Amino acid sequence: MEKKRRLTLLLIIVVLQVLFLGGIATSYYAVGWFGTEIKIKTVPVDPRDFLYGDYVTLGYEISTLNPQLWRESANKPSQGEAVYVLLKPSANGLYEATGIYRNKPSTQAGEAVLKGTVDYSWDDLLRIEYGLERYYVPEGTGKELEREARNMIVRVKIAPWGQARINGLEEVTPS
Repeated sequence: MEKKRRLTLLLIIVVLQVLFLGGIATSYYAVGWFGTEIKIKTVPVDPRDFLYGDYVTLGYEISTLNPQLWRESANKPSQGEAVYVLLKPSANGLYEATGIYRNKPSTQAGEAVLKGTVDYSWDDLLRIEYGLERYYVPEGTGKELEREARNMIVRVKIAPWGQARINGLEEVTPS
């Protein structure tokens, strides 16, 4: 009887571990399935990582924001603090920041919220990182992309629960 009980407990532990790991993997793909795609303007930098291969470090226009976008009555956020940036599409289809919040704000149709962390805060500037600053590209294409990508748009998928991932890069077409 004791042996059967131990075997059942072991089986439960193994199943829970498999479900946990499966949930982590599924959450990444679920962003693609259920997420809303937005486009934001970027400027790439830095194309190489010895261990991981070619990548482009991306700096977004929505990463450097005016503190006047802070919509809370409390003091503006400090370094390392999590914030939520409310994004609305502009006339050209690119999303722009319209507000910064300590708690996730409610959204209207067409709006999106991106969670970030304050990198640093000055009187006239808030620098926010979103976890979307590094985009890996096929081996040997990083330097070429860096040269060509002065005006790029990043397609980002944001899941309803706030997780975001880069869905691709596009060149800005001259109008």
